[in-house]
Amino acid sequence: MTSATRPEHTKPFATAPGEATLDRVSAVHLSLVRLPLHAPISDAKVLTGRQKPLTEIAFFFARVTTEGGHEGIGFGYSKRAGGPGLYAHAREIAPELIGEDPSDIGRLWHKLVWAGASMGRSGLTTQAVAAFDIALWDLKARRAGLPLAKLLGAHRDSVRCYNTSGGYLSMTLDQIRENTSLSLSRGIGGIKIKVGQPDTREDLRRVQAVREHIGDDVPLMVDANQQWDRATAVRMGRALERFDLTWIEEPLDAYDAEGHAALAATLDTPVATGEMLTSVAEHTGLIMTGAADFIQPDAPRVGGITPFLQIMALADHKSLAMAPHFAMEIHLHLAAAYPRTTWVEHFEWLEPMFDERLELREGRMIVPSRPGLGLSLSDQAAAWTSDEITVTG
Repeated sequence: MTSATRPEHTKPFATAPGEATLDRVSAVHLSLVRLPLHAPISDAKVLTGRQKPLTEIAFFFARVTTEGGHEGIGFGYSKRAGGPGLYAHAREIAPELIGEDPSDIGRLWHKLVWAGASMGRSGLTTQAVAAFDIALWDLKARRAGLPLAKLLGAHRDSVRCYNTSGGYLSMTLDQIRENTSLSLSRGIGGIKIKVGQPDTREDLRRVQAVREHIGDDVPLMVDANQQWDRATAVRMGRALERFDLTWIEEPLDAYDAEGHAALAATLDTPVATGEMLTSVAEHTGLIMTGAADFIQPDAPRVGGITPFLQIMALADHKSLAMAPHFAMEIHLHLAAAYPRTTWVEHFEWLEPMFDERLELREGRMIVPSRPGLGLSLSDQAAAWTSDEITVTG
């Protein structure tokens, strides 16, 4: 069989230079950054003995540079173990980008995933790919002179936002009240607190206290971090309905799609889940079984923006609301491009790593007018860097 008659699917992934090629990747810079938290924090996974309190977050950044002088930045992260593993895998596959046209984002995502496919196409391998994929999308939007949301096709210029970082179980009720007041005064529109304690009565007491503190008009969410069994989730879901919650998050194990679907059909309060899943395939199972009213994908966890857009399409097809998990610096743009109800999660933790700040106004987060993600790494990020490498041809 000659190359002229070879079927398309047998051709190599790389493309030869042609008139449509705009540029070529000349270098990829990777850095491992450890962000310390001001104080250890605990959610229900700590109280049940499954995890230790969180004291730092490991980030790895990918900066992709082209022969034409364009650049894009992306990142992946790990809470607790895994950060060095993500960074190590990223170092192995980074050379695959050198010489490629950065505009071919979909093809490059597949090339990077298949470079490590023997380790699987979910979990650590796709999370390592995420930083490159996000950087390529950032680069494309910067080159176009558009915010990423506008490049994708924005449905809105701001997104409703809620705060999570002020409502952990390691915090006293007085601390949560104080944090809640501060969040609302900054222009944040909703409040989420953690539940899932061994004593469910204490959960109800804290939720009632926060609802009384913020009043009936402020959206309130709770997050059990997967620590209830099915029977407890039903009982707690019914007990919590009097507080008019916007959603109950991760009431069950992240992979219990059947249980989430039964719970969502039982309760009046919407069910939210999805943040722990690391592939389009896993989200497909969740979405198609009706396991969530709010889907909560995380772009760095699912492999970047390319697979996130596929999840958005599935969720839109099923008429679901969306509230992406963490990484508001990325998810603000993606939520702005979703046609249905959206929220974005506010964490101030990442702010020291960037020179820019996201604007909050009247309960919403404003899409920045800066091109791409609109981010640049700060001197503080450089100071927290524990390892870095530049890959070139």
